[in-house]
Amino acid sequence: MNKVTVKIEGMMCGMCESHIRDTIRKVFPNAKKVKASRTRKEASFLTEEPADAAKLEKAITDAGYTFLSVESEAFVKRGFFK
Repeated sequence: MNKVTVKIEGMMCGMCESHIRDTIRKVFPNAKKVKASRTRKEASFLTEEPADAAKLEKAITDAGYTFLSVESEAFVKRGFFK
């Protein structure tokens, strides 16, 4: 499982956050835990397959926002007793 964090400029309200979440789900239909924050200027999600940065950048730019960067890291679910 990979955790992908995308830095985005241009989100101004809750509807912008929703638009970004919908855009990510369209590009990565199997994405889980999709989140967007206008205050942190980022979105994040979990995915099984590696995220295609070029495809993600195009989708965010086409949606009217400014793509700044993307980071991907291995995500390990932590258990309650660890």
